[in-house]
Amino acid sequence: MELFIYLFVALFSVLNPIGTVPIFVGLTQNDTKTERSRISLWTSINVFIILIISFFIGQYVLSFFGITINALRITGGIIITSSGFSLLNGKFNKNKGINKKVEQEIKVRNDIALTPLAMPMLAGPGSISLLITFYQEHHSSNDIIASCLAILAVSLIIYLMLKSAHYLSKILGTSGIVAISRIIGFLTIAIGVQYIISAILSIIRGI
Repeated sequence: MELFIYLFVALFSVLNPIGTVPIFVGLTQNDTKTERSRISLWTSINVFIILIISFFIGQYVLSFFGITINALRITGGIIITSSGFSLLNGKFNKNKGINKKVEQEIKVRNDIALTPLAMPMLAGPGSISLLITFYQEHHSSNDIIASCLAILAVSLIIYLMLKSAHYLSKILGTSGIVAISRIIGFLTIAIGVQYIISAILSIIRGI
C-alpha cells in the first residue's frame, strides 16, 4: 500500500493533470460535451499505455544504450526538478513545448488525445525516467502489481479531471489552478532532488 501511495503521488506530481486543465479547456472550447468526454477518455488511455510501456520496456532501452541506473536517476532528477521549477514559475506550458504557434496548429487537427495532451503535456521525459528508475528498484511481483495499479489510478484521475475540466476551470479559476500547480511544483522539485541525492549516495557507496 505504501508503494502504491508513493508512486501515485510521485506520478501525479510529475504529470500535473491540474496544470493541463486550462490547456484542455482552451483546446476543446468549441467541442461538444460528448467529444470532450471522448478526448478525455483516449487521453487517459494513451497516458496509461505510454507509462506501462515505459515501466516494463525502459530497462531494456537502458541496457541497449549502456546507461547505468545512477545516470538515469540523475538525469531524471534534473528533468523532474526542472519541471517543478517551471510549475513554480508559471512556465510549465512553455517548457512542454506548447506555445501559441503550436496551439494554432493543434486547433486544426482532428484529434489531440495523443499529442499534445497524452505526450508531451502529461507523459513526458520526467514521468518516463521516473518509472524506469522505479522498476529497477521495485520489480518483485507484489511491487509490479502495486505499480501497475498506481499507474491505472493516475490515468483514471486524469480522465476524471479532463472530463470535468471546464467545470473545474470555472470553480477554481485561473488563480486557483496556478496556486495548486505551484504546490505540486514544490513536491515535484522535492522528488527530483531526492532522486539526485539517491544516485550520488549510491555512487559514493560504490567507490
